Amino acid sequence: MRDFFNRFSPNNAVQLNSPDLLKMLGLDSSVSSNRLSEVSYFTSLRLLSESLAKLPLKMYQDTEDGTEEVHGNDLYNLLKNRPNPYITPSSFWAAVELNRNHHGNSYVYISTSGSKIKSLWILPSDQVEIWVDDAGIFNKEHAIWYIYTDKQTSQRYKFRHDQVLHFKTSMSLDGISGLAIKDILRLTVENAQRNTSYLNNFYKNGLMGKAVVYYTGDLKNARKMAEKIEGFASGTSNAGRIVPLPVGFQLQPLNINMTDAQFLPISKYTALQIAGAFGIKPSMINDYDKGNYANVESQQRDFYVNTLLAILKSYEEEIQFKLLTNDEIKNGYKFKFNTHAILRADFEKQMEGLTKAVNSGIYTRNEAREKLDLPRNENGDDLTVNGTFIKVEDVGKQYGIDNSVEGGDNE
Repeated sequence: MRDFFNRFSPNNAVQLNSPDLLKMLGLDSSVSSNRLSEVSYFTSLRLLSESLAKLPLKMYQDTEDGTEEVHGNDLYNLLKNRPNPYITPSSFWAAVELNRNHHGNSYVYISTSGSKIKSLWILPSDQVEIWVDDAGIFNKEHAIWYIYTDKQTSQRYKFRHDQVLHFKTSMSLDGISGLAIKDILRLTVENAQRNTSYLNNFYKNGLMGKAVVYYTGDLKNARKMAEKIEGFASGTSNAGRIVPLPVGFQLQPLNINMTDAQFLPISKYTALQIAGAFGIKPSMINDYDKGNYANVESQQRDFYVNTLLAILKSYEEEIQFKLLTNDEIKNGYKFKFNTHAILRADFEKQMEGLTKAVNSGIYTRNEAREKLDLPRNENGDDLTVNGTFIKVEDVGKQYGIDNSVEGGDNE
């Protein structure tokens, strides 16, 4: 793998906007295909990428005393601070999620030194192939290999399945490779792009649609004549200006407009279809026609529960299996995204919830203070409850009534 990184060594210095460097960082400009120009498709990708990027990835261990957060672990520090020397964790996970949704699969090479993980590098999704060695050519029958082909040098690199983090969409026919939504909804996305292209041309023509020119003569020079008239009429700078016509010519606009063609309803319906395929709710793509505050809040909660949590679970399973050793897994170590960052309510509701958790003995005061990013208190590690709470069978004993005696004091 040394040659794999030599292209970016000081002896082969590159610019920050170099295509090689962008591909290495998982920010290759070629990922921005024409489909990304469609606003609904782009918005859906952006929302999912930013939703994952804003969640901190934490390391925990299941112990006899419960689940505890792990601090000071080298692997945890790598994921928390810098997956590789050039990308922050937020940019790293956003790029991984963008590749996963846009290409259907996202690949991350695990660079190691002995048994220690040194860094994580995003591989260009369109340059990686998945090979299943059903004949045992690579010494292990039915093993999965990832073949990365460098387009710059045409050199191939072979990685074992445990050397690559593979994140795929939930749509998979074999459970090994994911299907890209842009390929499944190809016609829908292309129709949305045509809507955008039509609107763009409409603006370029000065908000003027098609027109018919009436004149007496043959069609021999009709094309040149039409080009000259369009030259006067097209462009926003000429909008509303006079169009000169020769004697005997008449310009009449066609009675086909966007309202008659139901342009807006069709565009909105197409946008909702694309967003729905990603699990994005209408309010998140600025569709508030049937929305109110309660409805929008419900849609956001539904997005976190029914869309994002399934994605997070697949990430956690892959990270835990590929990055942790068997001994660490047996000892209860695991990774988990902290969803409190996106489910965090306003201050009043947050304080109300924490107060109830502390008073009911679920949280200690220090645990509640950690949720608010406040320092720990010396006497805040004890679980406390309201002292007036008693067991059901003890009700009345404080008044000298013995409920264990049949009939009580009435006999």
